Amino acid sequence: MNHPVLSAIAAIHAAFDEVADVDPIFMSVGEKKAALVEMGRLRARADALDMALLAAGSVDVAEDTGARSAATWVAEATGEAQGTVRHRAGLAKALDTTWTVLAGALAAGRVNLAQTRAIVESLDALPADLPEGLVEKVEEYLIEKSADFGPRELRHLGRSVLQHLAPDIADELELRRLEAEEERAATTTRLSFHRRGDGTTDIHARLADHAANRLRAYTDAVANPRRSSNDDDFMALPVERRRGIAFESLLENVLEKDLPQHGQTATSVVVTIDHQTLVSGLGTATTSTGDTITAAQTRRLACQAGILPAVLDGKSEILDLGRAQRFFKAALRKAMDLRDKECTAQGCHVPAAFCHGHHFRQPWAQGGNTSLADGKLLCPFHHGRAHDPKWDTHHQADGSTTFTRHPADRGP
Repeated sequence: MNHPVLSAIAAIHAAFDEVADVDPIFMSVGEKKAALVEMGRLRARADALDMALLAAGSVDVAEDTGARSAATWVAEATGEAQGTVRHRAGLAKALDTTWTVLAGALAAGRVNLAQTRAIVESLDALPADLPEGLVEKVEEYLIEKSADFGPRELRHLGRSVLQHLAPDIADELELRRLEAEEERAATTTRLSFHRRGDGTTDIHARLADHAANRLRAYTDAVANPRRSSNDDDFMALPVERRRGIAFESLLENVLEKDLPQHGQTATSVVVTIDHQTLVSGLGTATTSTGDTITAAQTRRLACQAGILPAVLDGKSEILDLGRAQRFFKAALRKAMDLRDKECTAQGCHVPAAFCHGHHFRQPWAQGGNTSLADGKLLCPFHHGRAHDPKWDTHHQADGSTTFTRHPADRGP
């Protein structure tokens, strides 16, 4: 005679076989709604049985099959990803040994698997020295709230659950939690660079949440990730690329006075370029950081960043070691912000605070003045386009800016 668990599984298979050829399209709206909700409960109860089986077989199944673990054998037998099954086995062990009330709620279909994971994460994050009975109280409270909240809301509630259930000790515990997080963040902070060899570098960073959130806020102010538009070339780009452009602009706008005196950055470098290349905008220049950049990039930086151009004649003798005073700043920049309010490129609405000042009447390299009449605002993306020799820039009578692809670069 089969074990009741195997009999139940066989009965479920048989029930599904009975409706395999039934098309739900002919169900009423009410029947479909009821079926969708009950399928959710059914999945939760099936997940609970799966968790119980994984926990019960964690030792003997592995010994019987010679597998490294029960999860490894299950992955091979079912074709599932090993990492997925291992993660599920870890949750099964937690439900079996520690969070038994939550396991019962999952078995009854009161919580689903995603909610269960969120609750376990919250329970595991509780301090180890809570008063007796408080952990159990938190477990029951989060299970109760799962009737109204999804996994994301439960995680958020779990971080502040002690404020609701034990306000007299919550502040002290919160302080200890934050101190531990800050110490952990300080020991794990990392920043690495890997040059790909194609003109780009991969940057991998692990930062404290507050630092990462500031960086996200700075870049999103330009990238505007919640907005997209096919009428604006910049806003039509993928959000990740817009953030990358915003990050480069952020680096170019770091104030030299705020940096260590012994170091230099991309905002305070010497760019070596011969005079003819600077004027024509065609050719390359070399920076004191060891990089080679195009003349167009050099001219763009000359509008905005504090670079020092070392202009050479044909014999490579320095004609002029420029000053970092060409770019728009102070009162002049404020006046441009008030006048233009945002990027002047048609269809672009990046706010003035995140735009660059551009010498549009006559480039600085050709003797252009840094004045209100000779400058206008362009966002980092369109500022790059204005100095790209593949594009023709048009300054309209109303102050707006438009671009057309240069005929030679339009392709067939």
